[in-house]
Amino acid sequence: QAQFVESGGGLVQPGGSLRLSCTAAESLFTFWSTMGWYRQPPGKQRELVAAIIGGRATNTPTYSESVRGRFTISGDNAKNAMYLQMNSLKPEDTAVYYCNRVPGNDDYWGQGTQVTVSS
Repeated sequence: QAQFVESGGGLVQPGGSLRLSCTAAESLFTFWSTMGWYRQPPGKQRELVAAIIGGRATNTPTYSESVRGRFTISGDNAKNAMYLQMNSLKPEDTAVYYCNRVPGNDDYWGQGTQVTVSS
């Protein structure tokens, strides 16, 4: 069954940067889908932090208040890929990060990629 595959996580010090990648079969990146990055901090529910509204049609990004100005979402149509550039990372950004359509489709959740921000 097709799923999204996330990568690029790791351990980084506060103030550092990471770039997450999301790939999947072309069928999951449909032209009109809204795609997003989610995260699930330890002991908390999964939350949407960034999305490309309208998928590849408009590439209009939107962000949660907690990451706006620090994170940038982008896509690469040719590679069926989506990215999340994370700058000025804070300890509270520690979480498992996932990509999926918006709203999330239960059939497509991947394993996620762990991001740990700690000194």
